[in-house]
Amino acid sequence: MTPFTRLRLAAGTALVAMAATLAVTSPAGATADSPPAQTLTWSTCADGYECATAAAPLDYDRPRGEQISLSLIRMPATDPARRIGSLFVNFGGPGASGVDRLQWRGHWDWLFSPELRARFDVVSWDTRGVGRSTAIRCFETKAEQEAYFNAVPAFPATAAQEPAFYAQAADLTTRCKERGGDLINHLSTANTARDLDVMRRAVGDEKLSYLGLSYGTHVGATYANLFPNKFRALVLDGALDFQGSATGHGIDGLTKPIDTRQDVPRGLAETFDQFLTQCQTAGPERCAFAKGDVAPKARFKALTDRARVAPIVLDGESWSYTTIVSTVQGNLAHPLWWKDLATLLDRLANVQPAARAFGAVREATPKLGEQYLDNRSEAYFAINCTDSVSPRHTSTYSRLAEPEDRRVPYFGRIGVFGYMPCATWPGRDTDRFMGPWNTPTAAPILVVNNRYDPSTPLHGAQDGTAELANAQLMVIEGAGHTGMYTPSTCGEKAKRDYLFTGVLPPKNLVCAADDSPF
Repeated sequence: MTPFTRLRLAAGTALVAMAATLAVTSPAGATADSPPAQTLTWSTCADGYECATAAAPLDYDRPRGEQISLSLIRMPATDPARRIGSLFVNFGGPGASGVDRLQWRGHWDWLFSPELRARFDVVSWDTRGVGRSTAIRCFETKAEQEAYFNAVPAFPATAAQEPAFYAQAADLTTRCKERGGDLINHLSTANTARDLDVMRRAVGDEKLSYLGLSYGTHVGATYANLFPNKFRALVLDGALDFQGSATGHGIDGLTKPIDTRQDVPRGLAETFDQFLTQCQTAGPERCAFAKGDVAPKARFKALTDRARVAPIVLDGESWSYTTIVSTVQGNLAHPLWWKDLATLLDRLANVQPAARAFGAVREATPKLGEQYLDNRSEAYFAINCTDSVSPRHTSTYSRLAEPEDRRVPYFGRIGVFGYMPCATWPGRDTDRFMGPWNTPTAAPILVVNNRYDPSTPLHGAQDGTAELANAQLMVIEGAGHTGMYTPSTCGEKAKRDYLFTGVLPPKNLVCAADDSPF
């Protein structure tokens, strides 16, 4: 999960009738209460990739009414004679473009091994509300969008900063209401799961094969409960506590924000402790933040205590307490970035106090009037705030801030304020899925989680696995967010074998991460 300002920027398209790249038919047996069948027309769109556009109902209560467009990309199977079918992949977010991510990551062998690429067409898509699909835009131009999000801090570090933070979040929801149209009321993950079933039929697969990472596990779990007999294999890598995310347990939905009730801050703290511990073990030759006589943990406290008093200026940029903590948070997901993070923290800690004024970090000035494609920030809130019950009164957030800050230093406030726009979010999707999550399924589900995951903590994956009717959890002994950022040859093979056969790996299987971060 990602807080208010960790995400950057957005775009999409207006509602469309039917895209030119598809043909819609009404075969015998089609009913008025189901979306029409369609045949996709694929065309080359990049080296080794093909793209197409599918249609889906804006409102599944009116399946043959107004349609939206869904942008798809696929990497065709390299061994067509042994092809199993299509493997649909959701890379998480929500809000990031699945089209872009498959194009960037399709040849990462630790995620999609050559053996897996041989037997599946690997397919991803921009979910409804995102990117090249029918998308929600809350701003007129890229310049307006970037200026807005660059001005919002990751979280308020003090009570005095909270009113302005609340006002900024409310302003975003007003913009989205004014520009979102009816689309804002149809962006639930349940509708994305229904879209996924439309696409499954459009590619000709009798049953779905699916890999969901991070938020993609929520898509997969929702699909499993809405279509329990229509999948052959589902891998959920980096799993949520599905009930905790949607409604909370008991009355948590009314009293705790989404990440607080799932205790994502604890996952962040546990992963950061791994960063500090492994840095100290590695020593200064391999981890710059281990320099000197002060342990990394104490050194980080001294650094953030200093930044609370006044921002630190490094290379002309101002690093506040909030900026430092949110930068740590953003880098914990990627163990390959830990050495660079350690170097940055070392440089910040070594900055000598200077009697000079500091200014805001300068950003490149975007061209006035320039349109934008990347709408991940708007879509992130549009989807999450639609899916989940959230407290509606700012007093709830203010009341939690200090206790959470004490309970989980550095990261407690991130959990409290990460979904602030949800307090005033105007969209209401009556078709959202709120559970229960234990619908019996014809096939088993494989859940995978890293031991130390800062975004989808292991304790949440354990809860989510228990909530599903027919699922098994496999733990990767490593740190980082999902198999996308924490390579594990053993873990990839276990996932691949399950996707090939539908048979779960042994319950006692232990897989390690391939590399040490330092």
